[in-house]
Amino acid sequence: MRDGRTDRPAIPSWSGRPWWAANELLAFVVEVAALACLFRWGYGLGDGVLVQLLLGAAVAAIAATLWGLFAAPRARFRLPLAGVLAVKAVVLGGGAFGLYAVGHPAAALVMAVVVVANTALAETFRRRPAATG
Repeated sequence: MRDGRTDRPAIPSWSGRPWWAANELLAFVVEVAALACLFRWGYGLGDGVLVQLLLGAAVAAIAATLWGLFAAPRARFRLPLAGVLAVKAVVLGGGAFGLYAVGHPAAALVMAVVVVANTALAETFRRRPAATG
């Protein structure tokens, strides 16, 4: 172990853990949906198509950068669990907020519930070793 890094992969093996794999796939879908919702929200903030596209892209890019630096499975910087959850709350919760802000409160509520359930399961699965046998 050098510089706080280990040889253990950041992402566990997919085999033998179908529920974990399904939840990880759902997590990816939720992350992409959050970026799309943030783009749509940012798009609605501007006047004129060019400004709208720039604002939408900027909001999504900021969220994607935060995610990649602090919350992704292979994040550049390793935060304690509370920090990772805070970043996830900002990005994924921001996606739900974006849905609400553009006039889809029911979809925003569904997304928020899925985000909370998926994140709770993902963190539980990531901290519990795979069954061996």
